[in-house]
Amino acid sequence: MNARNTKRDSRRELDKIGKNAFACIKEMVDALEAHPENEDAREAIEQDALSIEVRSDWYTPGHTHHGASEFRILLSTGGPATRIIGELDRGEPTKAHLEVQDWFTPWTEYAQADEDVLLAYARVFYFGRGWI
Repeated sequence: MNARNTKRDSRRELDKIGKNAFACIKEMVDALEAHPENEDAREAIEQDALSIEVRSDWYTPGHTHHGASEFRILLSTGGPATRIIGELDRGEPTKAHLEVQDWFTPWTEYAQADEDVLLAYARVFYFGRGWI
């Protein structure tokens, strides 16, 4: 097998990982949106994530700082691994994309994921509120 075939097979595997991960995320979001008052649906999302992390932008000391500007939700580790990466505006997710990784491959965006679904998933979590 040559390097081109190996790369193509790796890409197919990453697409498969992304498709499966997104299907699980969408199923949980659909359940929550169908019954927003259902605490079990919200709790399923809360317990799905392995870790939630945020980070801030560069800013000049002494100037106004608005808190974290990016978030990362780790969904699974190892091979395969999945995560949602996104941007925050005053603690609210505003952009999101799904990334996948398999053994010995870099993190790769799964472009077929619907950003609205990823944002609905991310908005279940508390990322802190920006301060002025």
